[in-house]
Amino acid sequence: MGFPSWADILLSLPAVLWAITFHEFCHGYVAYKLGDDTPLRSGRLTLNPLAHLDPIGALMLLIFRFGWAKPVPISTRNFKNPRRDLALVSLAGAAGNLITAIACALIVRFFPTIFLTNFALSRFVLLMIMINVGLAVFNLIPIPPLDGSRILYVVLPPKAMNAYFFLERYGMLIILLLVLFGVIQAVMTPVIMAIFQIML
Repeated sequence: MGFPSWADILLSLPAVLWAITFHEFCHGYVAYKLGDDTPLRSGRLTLNPLAHLDPIGALMLLIFRFGWAKPVPISTRNFKNPRRDLALVSLAGAAGNLITAIACALIVRFFPTIFLTNFALSRFVLLMIMINVGLAVFNLIPIPPLDGSRILYVVLPPKAMNAYFFLERYGMLIILLLVLFGVIQAVMTPVIMAIFQIML
C-alpha cells in the first residue's frame, strides 16, 4: 500500500477514530457480557474515542492502514470458562471492525448512485471499509500483544506456553521490525484486498 494523499488522510480521520473505538468497545462489551466488569470499572465501555486512543497506533492506522488502540483491561478470573471466553473477547474487536466494513459495503451495493455523484462520500465509505478490514486483519496476527496471540493461548499446548510468554516481552519490537522490513505489509495487503473485493 502506498502513502495516502492528504485528502485521504483527512477523510480517514473519522474512519480511524471509529475503527479503533468500536474495536475496543466490542472487546469490553463481550468481556462484560461474559461476567467481567473490569472494562466497565475502567471506563472503557464507551464510544468516546479519547478513552481508547493510542496516538502511535492511531497514526499507524491513519497512514499505513493497520494499527492499534489502548488495550481494554480484562480479568480472566471473572470468566466462567476462561480459555473459551478469552478467545471470544479477543475475536470481538476484529468482528466489530468486519461488521462495520460489511455495513459500509452494503450501503455501496444498495445505493450506488449516491457514490457515483459524490466523490468525497464514496471515498470516505471506501476508506471506512479498508481501514476497518485492515485493523481486523492486523489484530488477528498471532504476535503479542495483538488479539491473535490471545487466541493462541487457548490452542497452544502447555509446553509451548513458556516460550510464548518469553516472546511476549519482545512482541512490540518484533512487530515494529516486521513493519520496518515490509513483512507485515507483504502478508496483509493481499488478504485485505481479497476481503475488500469480496465485500464490494
